[in-house]
Amino acid sequence: MAAPDRLDRPFDDPLFDRLFPPLATGIDWGLHRVQGALADLGNPEMASPALHIGGTNGKGSVASTCASVLEAAGHRTGLYTSPHLCSVRERFQVGGRPIDEERLLAWADEIRHVVSKWELTFFEAATVLAFHAFAREAVDVQVIEVGLGGRLDATNVLHPAACAITNVAMDHAEFLGGTIASIAREKAGIIKAGVHVVSAERSPATREIFRRAAEAVGAPLSFLEDDDVIGLQLARDHTSFTLCMGGDQTLDLRTPLVGPHQAANTALAVRLLAELPDRLRPDRGAVRRGVASVRWPGRDQIERIDGATWLFDVAHNVAGMRSLSSVLDQLDLPRPRIAVVGVLGDKEWQQMLPPLLRRVDLAVLTQPASAPETRRWDPAEALRIAEGELAGGRADAASARLVPDFGQALRMAQAEAGGGTVVVTGSCHTVGDALGMLDRVPFAKTSV
Repeated sequence: MAAPDRLDRPFDDPLFDRLFPPLATGIDWGLHRVQGALADLGNPEMASPALHIGGTNGKGSVASTCASVLEAAGHRTGLYTSPHLCSVRERFQVGGRPIDEERLLAWADEIRHVVSKWELTFFEAATVLAFHAFAREAVDVQVIEVGLGGRLDATNVLHPAACAITNVAMDHAEFLGGTIASIAREKAGIIKAGVHVVSAERSPATREIFRRAAEAVGAPLSFLEDDDVIGLQLARDHTSFTLCMGGDQTLDLRTPLVGPHQAANTALAVRLLAELPDRLRPDRGAVRRGVASVRWPGRDQIERIDGATWLFDVAHNVAGMRSLSSVLDQLDLPRPRIAVVGVLGDKEWQQMLPPLLRRVDLAVLTQPASAPETRRWDPAEALRIAEGELAGGRADAASARLVPDFGQALRMAQAEAGGGTVVVTGSCHTVGDALGMLDRVPFAKTSV
C-alpha cells in the first residue's frame, strides 16, 4: 500500500519550512523509519502514557475532549492532531494551547538530524516532533490522533494505555481499500495485545471485524451502544445529554461541540478515559468540567459575524456531510441559508452535495485557496451536478452558483445571507481559509 506525498503536506503556513529540513517525497508506507528516528532520540513516545484514537470521523473531537478532561483533572497533557486549519502549530498542543512557535522550533531543531537521516515525510516528521516535544514539555499523558488508516500510520509506533476507534466510513478508499471491510481492517491495526479498545461503531459487520482483530491479540473490546446516550438536546452553542455509565450510574454532560454525533464522540471519550490507570483516571467532576470546556474549532462552529450567523464545519466525506445535515435539520438557523462549498477532488463530492443542497437556499461552489493543486476539485462540474438536482424536479434543492475565487465567494455568501446563515463546509482547507479571512484564526492569541 502506498500513500502519496500530497497527503503529507500541510496547508500553507510559513512556519513549515522553518520546522523541518527538506523532506523526503517517497511513497512507501511503513513504521520502520519512524521507529528508527524515535530510537535515535531515546524513544520519547514512551516518556508518558498515551491514548491512541483512530476511526474515520470524529477522532479529533474524541481526542480533544480527552485532552480537555485530563487537563481539568490536573494532568499536563499533550495533544497531537491532524490536519490543521490555519497554522501547523495547532497540531502540537500542551495544556489546551498550541506550543509557542519559538519553543516548537527549538524542539524541531533537536530532531533535524534524525529527520534527515531517516528521510522522513512530513507526517512522519511531525509525529516524531510531537513525541519529542511532549517529552521535552514533560507532559503527564499524551493524546494521539491517528493520521490516516491505522495499521501503517506513523502514530502506530505507540503501545498506548488504551485506544479508541470511532467509526468506519468510506474515506481515503484509494489507500485503505475500496470497501468498508478493508478500511475497517486497516483501522483495526491500532489494536494491540492487552490494550483495551472502545468503539462507537454501529455496523454489526464492522464490529465483527474489530472483534476478530481484538481476539487475535488478546485485547479487551467494548462498544458504545445507542441507548448509552439519552436525553439528547441541541442548541446553537452546546449539546447536552445523559451518559449511562453501567448499572444505575449516569452522568449529565454538556459539550460546546454541536450535534448528535458530538454526543457520541463525547461519550466515547469518557469511556476511553475510564480505561486509564487509576492515577490518571479523572473523577466525575473533572469529566464534567473538561467536557464543558473543550475547544475543537471548525466542527459545527457557530459564530455571529456582522449581523449574520456563520456555521463552519469541515465535513469532507459523505458521513461528515450527513452529520452536518443532521445539525441543520435540528437547529433553527435563520434563513436564507447560503452555503460556501469547497471540496477536494479525491473526495466523493458527487454524493456529498445532494444532502447539503436540500438544506440551504443557495450553494456557492468555489475553490479554497490553500487546496493543493493536485487535489483540487472542478467546481464547474459540481455546478452541473447541482443543476441536475434542480432539473430532476427536486423543488427543495438549492440553487447554485459558480464563484471560483474564494474571497469573492465568501463576500457573495455574506451579501446573499443578510441576516440569515452562511454555512462554510467541504474540507479543512475551506474552513481554515474562511476562518483566516474572517479573522477567526483558532488559538490566535493563545500559546504555551
